[in-house]
Amino acid sequence: MTASKLFSAAALALVTAAGVAHAETYEGVHPLTSAESRADVAAGAVVAARVGNPYATGADSGPTSAPVAMNSREAVRAEAVATVRSADPYAEGASSGVAPMVAGAVDRATVRAQAYAAARGDALPL
Repeated sequence: MTASKLFSAAALALVTAAGVAHAETYEGVHPLTSAESRADVAAGAVVAARVGNPYATGADSGPTSAPVAMNSREAVRAEAVATVRSADPYAEGASSGVAPMVAGAVDRATVRAQAYAAARGDALPL
């Protein structure tokens, strides 16, 4: 055996021995401490079991309570009508309302004649 192999084996043995010497023991996460008696814990468990699932959603959540309105029906209706009749603040382009009529520079009859010619396949004058 060469000296480098012997030195490597000795170093590995020392590292292994050092790792075993520093091993720790597991004593649990928290020590058990309770201020309540078993009867109190059992009574609380019965109450919690009868309450239902507080995390249930949808059909599993059971009956719901009726919502309490903060505004009268007339006030809500008036606000809805005002909102519908107001302009859309998020509208762009075609949905932003009716475009104003602008008088064209080209005669309507000329545009119509060009459209008919294009539909028949005639070449348009440029």
